[in-house]
Amino acid sequence: MPSSSAKISPSSGLRTESLNSVRLRRVFDLFDGNGDGVITTAEISRALDRLGLGTDHAELSATVVEFIRPGHAGLDFDDFQSLHRQLGDALFGSDSPAPTSSWEEEEEEAMREAFNVFDEDGDGFISARELQIVLEKLGLADGRSLDGVREMICSVDADKDGRVDFGEFKHMMRSISIKSS
Repeated sequence: MPSSSAKISPSSGLRTESLNSVRLRRVFDLFDGNGDGVITTAEISRALDRLGLGTDHAELSATVVEFIRPGHAGLDFDDFQSLHRQLGDALFGSDSPAPTSSWEEEEEEAMREAFNVFDEDGDGFISARELQIVLEKLGLADGRSLDGVREMICSVDADKDGRVDFGEFKHMMRSISIKSS
């Protein structure tokens, strides 16, 4: 994992074109624990806790409640997009990219940051066990079976070494982006 002194860069996934509406919808669906199309603060808190990103529930509620429309129990997808956009602006500034960085560099850095979430030991590879750990933290059924996770790895493991390197990860992410466009 990246060291605790690592800083979130302005070109993080929150600020790039590659984190499109389809990907944001996937995140929304992961947070929507009961699948009702609404994310409550309890569901957000539970998902963040699973990822080891525990937050103060009162502080989280205070932030999220501003985006919940009157009469609703939680965030629908449009509300979630608004929250995402505002948090991104607050953390990383306006949508204007840094003048010295190209879109490709931003995409590369965002992918590297995403890769590092999975590469828990920082060895430059995602093993089946590391993928399983992240899937389990997210509460996804796919993480229950190591054999199933190994099959996932095999589907993107071009050099057949049993793990996913950054190049294989980038190829997989770009193919997902193309399919979802």
